[in-house]
Parts: sequence; structure tokens; C-alpha cells
Amino acid sequence: MGRFIYKRLVYGILVMWGVVTIVFFLFNVLPGDPARMMLGQNASKEQIDAINKDIGRDKPALVQYLLYLNDISPFSIHEIKNTESAFYLSDKKYKSVLKLFPVSSTKEFVLKMPYLRRSYITRRPVSEILADTLPATAVLAVASMFFASVIGILLGILAAVRKGTWLDSGSLFFAVLGMSGPSFYIGLIVAMTFGYFWSKQFPFPVVILLFFLGGGIIFSIAGLMKRKKKTLKGKLSDYIIKKFLFCGLIGFGIWFAGYLFNLAWDVIPFINKYVVFPGTGLNNEGSLFIIDDYGNEHLSLKNIILPALTLGIRPLAIIVQLTRSSLLDVLSQDYIRTATAKGLSFKTIIFKHALKNSLNPVVTAISGWFAGLMAGAVFVEYIFGWRGIGSEIVNALDKQDLPIIMGGVLVIGFIYVIINIVVDILYGILDPRVRVQ
Repeated sequence: MGRFIYKRLVYGILVMWGVVTIVFFLFNVLPGDPARMMLGQNASKEQIDAINKDIGRDKPALVQYLLYLNDISPFSIHEIKNTESAFYLSDKKYKSVLKLFPVSSTKEFVLKMPYLRRSYITRRPVSEILADTLPATAVLAVASMFFASVIGILLGILAAVRKGTWLDSGSLFFAVLGMSGPSFYIGLIVAMTFGYFWSKQFPFPVVILLFFLGGGIIFSIAGLMKRKKKTLKGKLSDYIIKKFLFCGLIGFGIWFAGYLFNLAWDVIPFINKYVVFPGTGLNNEGSLFIIDDYGNEHLSLKNIILPALTLGIRPLAIIVQLTRSSLLDVLSQDYIRTATAKGLSFKTIIFKHALKNSLNPVVTAISGWFAGLMAGAVFVEYIFGWRGIGSEIVNALDKQDLPIIMGGVLVIGFIYVIINIVVDILYGILDPRVRVQ
């Protein structure tokens, strides 16, 4: 297991080196003069030259690349005596420095916090800017994936063990519907529905209630009569639930069509009759921390509900489908039939034997989606006013603030690498065959 982890760590370091190289040379060839952006159009040539010297753009591209590698690497070699050197160990640039051992009379091998440069616009260290926004994105990503993973795995198990029933068909329909809806579109619907229309009160139309209760009761009585005549196929409970839901959907369709019609002409008074239920109390925009009227900052966890719901819908749909298909494949294996023949309980077979061996594709999907959400759901953060790393990178792109963009991309790449390493280790724990390969 130790050798397996070592190989994954080496692969991760090589991937990060490739990401750093691509990021540096990609952004180094972009047009634009950072010194002119920082000083304005009226800056003199001497001022521009001084800024270019300060940020290292007066040197050849290869030297800039080596300097960039030295800056972002936690282990690096620095000049300790020559203050004019670009590799000088300056207290203004590098924080939390630990000198390990001397390389020569003027150079030291040190352990330090990676230096991601400074913003061209605000001159703040990029690490501080990303540190302010990354926790909010991390909290949002964790909440979204927790919701999607728990609900998705449970629904997938339910769909697999009830294969061929309305629960199975409904889960597949939900999976297709969830995957086909773009996050920015779903975000607008969620924000308007739960953060605006339903934030204070929820109009529950009488017509839906009448169809749901009246139609459901009628079909239930009919189902009982069919049961006596033995013409009803399947479980009676499934039949009754399906009929109640079917009648409720019909009532909702009638009410919603009339509601849209009444937006233009108020000609159907009955449609606007409603029973008022308590609202959600949620806002359609807001971040993890809010500032009150007195300028004090407070934690507001309720603001995470709507964006987490929006971001969790698509991965939830995929997790449901993957869990169902993988579990059905495992349930058809010989060792499951052997466990059943031994008299093991249904709960033990599902959760101890089948589910464990069917989670590999689910873990892959969860890790990929989690890494993507950590990269910043730009549109969702923008819709809900959530201040995260994605919105910060978009603002930097608008201002051509390259250090923030480069730092953000590197942080995102590092997150992807770390998550993939963790997933590979989980694979090795769940399936010993992966360690052999």
C-alpha cells in the first residue's frame, strides 16, 4: 500500500509541474502591459521600467519561468546576501520561511509558503485574496456534494432493489431531467421560486388540493374494489401513491396554466384562491458571511441552502443512475446469490456486500464533481451573490489581473490533483485489485 501511495504522489507532482508550466507560458504570451495597467496611461518610462523590474518582467522568459517555479514551490533555493538578485529571500515576498540547510556560502535551501505574486490592481498578495474566497467555495462544494451523495446513493439503492416499479422509473426520469438542466438555468428558477415568490408566503391553490385529495381518494376506492376482484396488478400501496401523485400533477397543471393566463388577464378568480403556508425565509442572494446595518460581519448558513441545492441537482442525478446500474450489476453476481442462499438478511447483503463493491464508479463521479465545484461554480455564485473563488477569477479576467488568474488556476489544479490522489487511495481500500495493478 505504501508503494501504491508513493507512485500516486509522484504522478501528482508531475501533473502539477505540467500545470505550472502550461499556466506560466500561456499567460506569459498574452498581450498587455501589467505596468501600464498598474500605473495608468500617464506613467513615465522610468516608472514602467521600475514596475517591470519589481515583478520580474525585465528578464528573459526562461529566467522568469525558473523564478516562478522557485516562488510557488514550497521547497526552494534562495539567495540570502545579494539583495539585487531576483532569487533573494525577501521578507516582503516570502512568509513563514524555515531555513533547512545551506547550499553554498550565499544560498540556502528553505521551506516556505508558496508565493503567488501580487495583484496588479490592488497590490494585495494573491494568496490572501484566494484565502478569503476559497473557504466560501469549499463550504458550498461540500454542502452540495453531501446533499447529492447521500440522497443520490439512497435513491439509487431504492431504484435498484425496486427495479421495474414506479420508483425505478421515477428515479430514471429524475436523472435525465437533472442532467439536462444547466446550472445557471436551474439557479434562476430556484432563486426566483424559493428566494423571491415563496420567501414570505406560499400560495397553495385550492384546485391542486381538490384534485390531489379528491382524485386520490376516488382512485384508492377503485383500487380496493379491483383488489377484491383480483384484477389489480402489483402492490396496492404503490397503486394508491401513484394515483395520488398523478391527480396532484393534473391539478398543478390546471392551476399553473390558469395562473400564467391570469398574469395577463385576471379572468379566472378561482385560480387565485389559495391557502397561505409559511415561506422559506431564504434570500435569493447572499454569501456565507453577511454584514449587518452596524458594519458587523455574521455567519449566515441559511444562504447556502439555495446555491447548494442548485449545484447538487446535476451530480445527484448522475449518482442516482450510477448507483442503480452498478448495484444491479453487482446483485447479479454469484457471491450475492451465495449470500442469499446462506440466509443473510437483505440489509446485510445490500449494505455490507453489494454496495461496497458497487461504489467505485460512484466515488469517481463524486470526486470529479467535487473537484469541479471546488473550482468555482461561476454562474451559480454570480446568480446567488456568493463570493467564492470562481467569481473572483471572473472579476480578475475582466480586469486582466493575471496573477490572480494564474494563482486561481494553480489552486484549482492542486485541488484536482489532491482529490484524485485521495480517490486512488480509496480505490485501493475498496478494491485490493487496484493496488496490484
